[in-house]
Amino acid sequence: MKNTVLILLVLSGYFLRAQAYPAFNDNQELKFNIGLFLATTTIDASYEYYLTEDTSFGGTVYFDNDATDYNGNFGIGPNFRAYFGYAPRSGFFAEAFGLYYTGEDDSASDNLGARNNDYNTFALGLGLGNKWVTRSQKFTMEFSGGFGRNINPANFQDTFVYRVGLSVGFRF
Repeated sequence: MKNTVLILLVLSGYFLRAQAYPAFNDNQELKFNIGLFLATTTIDASYEYYLTEDTSFGGTVYFDNDATDYNGNFGIGPNFRAYFGYAPRSGFFAEAFGLYYTGEDDSASDNLGARNNDYNTFALGLGLGNKWVTRSQKFTMEFSGGFGRNINPANFQDTFVYRVGLSVGFRF
């Protein structure tokens, strides 16, 4: 009888554990920047992995048909986010990001002589945003923006890089 009571007590403790938030099993998220796509036809996709309920690590890759755009025609880079909302994995966030991107200078000056108009550079920056999540914790929407400074800009290249996004995502 004592063994049965002991087993029931252990099992009830296992099944009745209390938490402030439900257990989060979906630690990965894929996002598509639909705002940038509608504005400039740039394809911008991101991946985010949640380290804790308040921090995440991720990466972004984008492609653009216009090499003379402000952020070039290809970019890839990591980011680290910290969330400050009341609910876990959502709300206001701040991020630090790195971005390697390539592009082409659009100036068509004849007095420059023969030079290569292609460039590739690396930028470091900071961003802010807000993320909203459905009750099922499966679908997300976020608005974000940020700016960074190029580490080694060419003479004809902008010193700063800008990021803006209105993204929709799916957690799995």
